[in-house]
Amino acid sequence: MNYLFHLYLSDHSPEGLLGSLMGDFVKGRLDDTYPADIRRGIELHRRIDSFAHGNATVRRSLQRLDPSYRHYRGILVDVFYDHFLARNWSSHADMPLAAFARQVYLALETHHQMLPPGLQRIAPRMIGHNWLESYRDIDTIDTVLGRLATRLSRPNPLASGTEELRRHYQALENDFTSFLPEAVACARRVTASR
Repeated sequence: MNYLFHLYLSDHSPEGLLGSLMGDFVKGRLDDTYPADIRRGIELHRRIDSFAHGNATVRRSLQRLDPSYRHYRGILVDVFYDHFLARNWSSHADMPLAAFARQVYLALETHHQMLPPGLQRIAPRMIGHNWLESYRDIDTIDTVLGRLATRLSRPNPLASGTEELRRHYQALENDFTSFLPEAVACARRVTASR
């Protein structure tokens, strides 16, 4: 759900970008279905998710949100963190977000046939609606959460999640600012251990 965050933590090669996106769509044990560089991107995605799951700052963000969101709070935090990264991109990256987004979209178009079916379905919408840059806007976050709410099989409160973002905006942004360097350090450790 936090596409931009995982893309940012990737090695920014086309294969690393693809792998970081595929991490939400490829389940189970990795085999030779994908090239080694893409598998490494998927593995990095999984390690970052595991790291975030046990991280105190992320847990603090989860606890800020109304308990009625239950396990959907994790989805909300993922989307909120993408929002904060997009809004503050120039503070964390040398390449402008527009250029980075074009690089991601080119990788998705060039390698469309090797994408998992779920990513093949959403890639044209991601590109056409310029998701990565649009995450800056709270109205877009509202739209994203509304669409996510309808894609899930069970009734859920995600469509109203933007209220939680507005209510806890500064505290959640502070959490994001604390977590980002920890996630970067985790990604570097994973990459260095290869």
